[in-house]
Parts: sequence; C-alpha cells; structure tokens
Amino acid sequence: MVAEAAAAMGWEVVGFLDDDSDAPLGRLPNNAIRVGGTGELARVADRGWILGVGAVGFRGALVERLAQMELGRGAKTVVHPSAVVSPTARLGAGVFIGPGAIVNARAMVMDHAIVNTGAIVEHECVVGFNTHIAPGAVLAGRVRVGSHTLVGIGARVLPSLSVGDGCVVGAGSVVVKSVLDGQTVVGVPGRVRG
Repeated sequence: MVAEAAAAMGWEVVGFLDDDSDAPLGRLPNNAIRVGGTGELARVADRGWILGVGAVGFRGALVERLAQMELGRGAKTVVHPSAVVSPTARLGAGVFIGPGAIVNARAMVMDHAIVNTGAIVEHECVVGFNTHIAPGAVLAGRVRVGSHTLVGIGARVLPSLSVGDGCVVGAGSVVVKSVLDGQTVVGVPGRVRG
C-alpha cells in the first residue's frame, strides 16, 4: 500500500526492504529490487525511504537502526492521493497517510507515524512519534496521542482527551477519559486492562 501510494505520487519505487528473505511481496512495482536487510538499505536510501511496517515496536526499532546508520534524514512522507490533508496540518518526516484518511485543520502528525486507511485525525490533534492510527480509527478534535502508541482498528477517542506514550487502544474501543503512559484500553466505554 505504501509503495502504491508513493508510485501514485509520481515517485519511482526502487526497492523493498524486508529482513525476512522468504516473505512474499507480490509483484514489485517498476521492477524494484528486493533489499535483503537494513544493512543493504544504503544501496537505495540515497533516493529516500519510508517504512511500510505497521507494528509500532518493530517500526520504532527500525527507525532507531536507520538513524544509527545515519540514514534518518532520508525519510520521506507519503500521502495517498485519496487522502485529505488540510493545508494547515503539519506532517513530519517518514509519515504515511493511507487511502481515504483525513487529517484536518491544525493537526500535527509527528515523524514516522501512520494514519492508516480511512482513519480520521480531527482538528488540532497531535499524533506522536512512531504512532499508528489504525484503519477506521477516529480521533475527535484536540486529542493528543503520545509516541509509540497504537490506536486500533475502528477505535474512537473523544474530544480533548489524551492517550499517553506506549499505549494500546483496542480495536473498536471508545476512549472516554484520558489514558496514562503504558496503559491498554479496551471496550465500550474504554476501560484499562491489566
């Protein structure tokens, strides 16, 4: 999906990175090369890169590894052509905005975050570093989501609440009060689990 969005933006996709050499990738666009691991990324990174990994923990580790390889500055932001991003919204480096996603006025999406397919980030929201707003999730106005957090598929966060760093909001959950760092919230209304 990330490669398709990049190609739709007019970019040439020159490589895929996958540390699992047996992982099926399907048809590589434009005869792109398969990069066998992060050690080989330098072969194509001079043209820029973006992570297509959705798992927050693994994604964060890759971002750190790429920074250590001094490739962090090559991170590019990809916005699918069907997404709507307000001209007053701010997107960091390495951000992916998926098909049909909406990022409204004065929202801020920090570096390496994902606003996935059909997700809505309303006005004046902040989405933290390496955070994943999963497909169909909705952040109402003025919501703040910390770093390394997953807001699950179809989850909702009510206006002006905050979700801390390293949190998980379960699929379909409705967050009705702010969530502290490291907490997992599930259900309707959302309750802290564990």
